[in-house]
Amino acid sequence: MNTQRLMKILLAPIVSEKSTMLADKHEQIAFKVCTTATKHEIKAAVELLFKVEVEAVRVVNIAGKQKRFGRTMGRRSDVRKAYVALKAGQEINFSEAA
Repeated sequence: MNTQRLMKILLAPIVSEKSTMLADKHEQIAFKVCTTATKHEIKAAVELLFKVEVEAVRVVNIAGKQKRFGRTMGRRSDVRKAYVALKAGQEINFSEAA
């Protein structure tokens, strides 16, 4: 896989109550990913960027909602989320400075 492509796969970590609960309970990390990313690319990108071993990847596509902006109707963009399960003993800590 192309290293430049892998660097563009992960857009941002998702930090919320639900993602914090997943991290504590199931050792899973939630990421906002590129809409064209595959599970294999997501796994390779996480392993490349964070130097951890990935056990499984689950992907969710969320359709953008239709919203009103003044007089006109608009649409929010679609979002693709990835829930990455790490192998036992692996950890990603976002609070530490790199």
